[in-house]
Amino acid sequence: MKENEELCSLYQKRFQYLLVDEYQDTNAVQSELIHLLARPQNSVMVVGDDAQSIYSWRGADMDNILSFPEHYPNATVYKIETNYRSVPEVIDLSNAAISANKKQFKKALRAARVGGSMTPALVPVEDPRAQADFVAQRVLELRDEGIELDEMAILYRAHHQSLEIQMELTSRGIPFEITSGLRFFEQAHIKDVAAFLRFATNRRDEVSFKRFCLLLPGIGAATATKLWRAWRKVGISKKEEPPKRFSDHMLKFPVPAKAKKDWEQLCYTLDELIVGDGYARPSEMLTSVLEGVYDDYMKASFENYDNRRQDIEQLILYSETFDDVLELLGQLSLMSSVDGEPTGSRAESDDEKVVLSSIHQAKGLEWKVVFLIWLADGMFPNGRILEADDQDMFEEERRLFYVALTRSKDELYLTYPQINPKSYSGDIITRPSRFLEDCPEEMLETWEVGPAW
Repeated sequence: MKENEELCSLYQKRFQYLLVDEYQDTNAVQSELIHLLARPQNSVMVVGDDAQSIYSWRGADMDNILSFPEHYPNATVYKIETNYRSVPEVIDLSNAAISANKKQFKKALRAARVGGSMTPALVPVEDPRAQADFVAQRVLELRDEGIELDEMAILYRAHHQSLEIQMELTSRGIPFEITSGLRFFEQAHIKDVAAFLRFATNRRDEVSFKRFCLLLPGIGAATATKLWRAWRKVGISKKEEPPKRFSDHMLKFPVPAKAKKDWEQLCYTLDELIVGDGYARPSEMLTSVLEGVYDDYMKASFENYDNRRQDIEQLILYSETFDDVLELLGQLSLMSSVDGEPTGSRAESDDEKVVLSSIHQAKGLEWKVVFLIWLADGMFPNGRILEADDQDMFEEERRLFYVALTRSKDELYLTYPQINPKSYSGDIITRPSRFLEDCPEEMLETWEVGPAW
């Protein structure tokens, strides 16, 4: 259209008026196309909320909406400041949270609804398990008070932050659905690392054997089958104890030249899973797989490497509660097969489920009750953004916080663990999210939750 004036003119005449929704999410190409189509009469109207611009990572440019009055000097800006969704307590907190951002159209939302039944709750808890325990218990209490499960949502910054929540909801028989991806234990990278442990403890597990073979460069389905046949000849006997060293057998197998180095490392990694006449601790086994083989594979294969690594680190933390790898694998099998449905006659007749969602996936949705978890510095706002010291990225992170708050219609719970267990560096004492510093104390009610909650 820029190079062909005749074509451009044709479309400009065809469309007399333009209306663009969600304008804060447009990218550079979309913005330029809009400007071209709008000429010469410039009869264009855009609708959007700069405070909800949270998709720069996929190309959205908030400057498009902020600079609109500059592109169209005769434009009129209408601020729609009446909010019909949330109670005043949620709206006032949301206004305070977003007010610290410098790049924005200043607005002051006003709630059309009357005051709610509670002030948004700030709930510090001891650790991630206590956080999951509080959320699950409060969900049950609210359900007993008449709020249906599908009117409640648990929101988080990153998918891996939902692990303990998924475990606790499952153990209590509370049904849930995940809008931000697969259940934690159903993700491919979790199944990949688990395959090493499954094979180490069951040398007849063909599926697990082939799964980790296919991770290596140059190995396809046919080669994986040949390697399995080679293993069957030497690695499987009537005795059930594991071989002392997998590498004594597997290093002799013919593999493509492209895979030779990686195959050697894989064999030595399997050796590390065996200690004496038994197995290493589950957390040590997973760490060996991650550092020995899988970390390099993720770096080479996935754009979202950081997120996947965080998931596996969370799995390692979870596995530290197990001494027996067979118990861990049994639990993984259980968690992979559950459908989230509860037990009990009353619950079995209900179709309602608590929603677990990343904040990005929750945009545009609403619930009576919202739990926003992991509100600790480094978790939300994200640690990489803090390290980057990029003001634009940090302000987008605050907009994400704003979006999370405004999903709540009636009740809002903000939680964070005061201790964050780390496999490599030990327990870390966390500090509350710096976003909370922008929220006046009188707008939040701090709940003290003890171990007996």
